[in-house]
Amino acid sequence: MQKKYLIAETTKQERIELIRSWIPDDEAMEDCDIDLWEMYRDYINGVKEIAECNAAFQADYQMG
Repeated sequence: MQKKYLIAETTKQERIELIRSWIPDDEAMEDCDIDLWEMYRDYINGVKEIAECNAAFQADYQMG
């Protein structure tokens, strides 16, 4: 069975758990300026899909 990631197919708690699963246990991102919680806040809150968050981040990164 394929995992579901769309907002319509998940609860807020499932979206939080998904983002949590992307954070490395070994703090590999501690020197990185990317905050996954901030980056995916709109996804967690059911405002934007993952792809939309990724596109917004990529646009911001290229402009910055």
